[in-house]
Amino acid sequence: MPDNQRVFVIDGCRTPFLRSGGAFADLTACDLGRLAVSGLLHRTRVDPGAVDLLVMGTVVSDLATSNLGREVVLGCGLPASCPAYTVTVACVSSLQAALDGARAIRTGEAQAAIAAGAELLSDVPIKFRRPVRKRLMASTRAKGAGDWLKLARGLKPSDLLPELPAIAEFTTGESMGQNAERLAKRLGIGRADQDAFAAASHRNAAAAAKEGRLGRQLVPAYVPPQPKPVLADNGIREDTTPDKLARLGPAFDRRFGTITAGNSSFLTDGAAAVLLAGERRAKELGLEPLAVLRSASVVGLDPLEELLLGPALALPRALDSAGVALEDVGVVELHEAFAAQVLAVQRLLDDPGWCRERLGRDRPVGRIRPERLNAWGGSLSIGHPFGATGARLITTCVERMRHEGSRYGALAACAAGGIGIAMVLERP
Repeated sequence: MPDNQRVFVIDGCRTPFLRSGGAFADLTACDLGRLAVSGLLHRTRVDPGAVDLLVMGTVVSDLATSNLGREVVLGCGLPASCPAYTVTVACVSSLQAALDGARAIRTGEAQAAIAAGAELLSDVPIKFRRPVRKRLMASTRAKGAGDWLKLARGLKPSDLLPELPAIAEFTTGESMGQNAERLAKRLGIGRADQDAFAAASHRNAAAAAKEGRLGRQLVPAYVPPQPKPVLADNGIREDTTPDKLARLGPAFDRRFGTITAGNSSFLTDGAAAVLLAGERRAKELGLEPLAVLRSASVVGLDPLEELLLGPALALPRALDSAGVALEDVGVVELHEAFAAQVLAVQRLLDDPGWCRERLGRDRPVGRIRPERLNAWGGSLSIGHPFGATGARLITTCVERMRHEGSRYGALAACAAGGIGIAMVLERP
């Protein structure tokens, strides 16, 4: 039966986010997920038996832990009676996990839920090509050397090459970077503006880390056999400047491009988790919430022309649903897939013609003030473990709201396939 009680964000935390190939390279996404969720339980001091559901986001999954959420439950201190499942919605996977947890609370199916996400891009599954896979499956019925020789017939040397995970959109054949390149050209977003935005992301993250604001989010990550834990993100470059970024060559359009490794998010390993609770359970357990989930919006867009523009559609809808104007939102967190993508979203939200034609609005949504946007850095500097970024956005948003005394916070992210998710939060 519908319950419709308010959903509180109690707290959130994450592992350090590390560039792929670093200290987490020999772990698994399951290891990282357990670290984040067990850290959340320790931080909040909540009785594990009071958690009714765990929803886990991940993108590049390991077949050995295909239901990553359930494996995390069984290895992090939650009781086996806690159900769990895994969602995959590209870069917004753990935002979808949070929406699923909130829905379960609002319908009375759960009173407290954990929304989490994990990604280990240091060790992605690499397949054999289909001709080899077919023969390997058939080999289980081979009875002798003759059968094995038959299986080898028709194989070409190229068939033995590994099949790397695709980085292109299945429907368009275009990579996200190529799409960002076209978007930047279409809107006239220049290289200098992109590099300036990326440098600011690193500068903001470095300042937040130095002042201990990011440190509160982090749980120590012990990685055997190293005796000391990993305690900090390693993608933040305090000395990054627009001039240094300007020296990097284009990554997708070698002749005329503006998208580079410096103004794009990098491959990252990490995990994050958020505790959600209904109003009654929060009172029963004496939990002090950081925010109330006021509204959310999920949108689907054309993956060719609007792949990266999910926040431009989802954020206005979430604001309207909450009855809040953009200028009243003190904290804004946007996923930084590319500097060009964030700059495009900002421009379109303040464009009267686009807002009229695409959103049906008489006036623009408005301008996001620079000091309110990603003030503690973002995916360009902190990193982007696909499945975990959404939970990091929620955690950073509520932490900033508390730190800055803001009543409203909003967050949004784009995802492969042309998906966008946005949320509006309010301090209780």
